[in-house]
Amino acid sequence: MHIFAGPPKVGKSWLLLQLALAVASGKPLWGQDTEQGTVLSLCLEDNHVRLQQRISELTDDPPDTLHLAILSKSLTDGLCDQLTAFLEEHRDTNLIVIDTLQKVRGNAGDSNLYASDYQDIGMLKRIADKYQIAIVLVHHLRKQEASDPHTKISGTTGLAGAADGTYVLCKEHPGDAETQLYVRGRDIEEKQFTLEQDRESGEWNMIECDTPLLNLLEREPQLLRVVEYIREYQRFDGTATELVEILGLDIQPNIFSRKIRGNRQELTRLGISFEPSRDRKRRAFLLRYDRACDDVTISSCRGALSSRNPESIANTGESA
Repeated sequence: MHIFAGPPKVGKSWLLLQLALAVASGKPLWGQDTEQGTVLSLCLEDNHVRLQQRISELTDDPPDTLHLAILSKSLTDGLCDQLTAFLEEHRDTNLIVIDTLQKVRGNAGDSNLYASDYQDIGMLKRIADKYQIAIVLVHHLRKQEASDPHTKISGTTGLAGAADGTYVLCKEHPGDAETQLYVRGRDIEEKQFTLEQDRESGEWNMIECDTPLLNLLEREPQLLRVVEYIREYQRFDGTATELVEILGLDIQPNIFSRKIRGNRQELTRLGISFEPSRDRKRRAFLLRYDRACDDVTISSCRGALSSRNPESIANTGESA
C-alpha cells in the first residue's frame, strides 16, 4: 500500500499512467524491470477523451491487461467490494492505482482525523495484503514548506503510518525543468530520482538516480547506431523514418522516435543534442554532435568505442 503525493498539475497522473502501461505490458520503466500483470487504474479526475489522448501519446499499442475507470464508489459505500470483485475476476492483477484519495473518501465529520486517515488507508492495505498486490493511492501535498518532503503529504501522520511506502513528486524550486521523486518505504531503500517530463508526449524520463543507471547503449542497442552515426557524420536533420532507413534498423519509426526523445538527456551526455521540429506535413528532429566531447568514450556490450575513430556497425556487420 503506497501513497503517491505531489502538488496539483505536477504530472502525477501522467507518471502513474506511464507506470500502469509498463506493468500491464511487462516492459521496463527507466531501465528497471516490471512484473507483468493486469492493472486497474481508477482515473477519477479524468474523462474518456482526456484518457484516450494521453494513452495515444504514450503508446500506439495499449495492452488489453490495462483497465481504466473514471467512476467508482467511495470507501464507505462499496469501493472495497468493487475492488475485491475485480480481483476475483482478474486473478493476475498486480497493480491498482486510485487517482485520487479525495475522490473515494467519505465524510469524516467530527471524528478523530488521525483515526479516520489510518482507517481509510487500512481498508485498502488489507486488500493489498490479502491479494499480494500493489495499491498506489494518489494524494496531494500541504502548502507549508518542510525540510523533509514526505512530511508535506496532506493530512495527519495516520496516512503515512498505515502505508507501506510514500512517494513525493515535486520541484525543488518553482520553474525548475527537473522534478524530484522522493521514495521511502518499510521494505525499500530510500532514494531520490531526478525526472523530467517531455512537453510534447507527456512521458516522464529519468535523468539521475542515486543508484547507477543501466548502461544506456546495452539497454537500447538502436541508440548505439545513432551515436556512432552522428559522431561520424556530425548531424542528422530529418524524420525518424528517414533515420531508420539510413541505419537499416528493424523498428517502427514512431517507436524509434520515442526512444530518442526519451533518452535525449543521455544522448546529450554523449555529446549529441536533440532539437525537435514539427509542421503540418511532418514531425522531424535535428541531431548534432559537439566535437568538444571527442574525448568521451562510450561503452557497449562489444567493448569500448572511441569517438575519435568511430566503428560503424553497419560496415562491420556486427550486432550490438
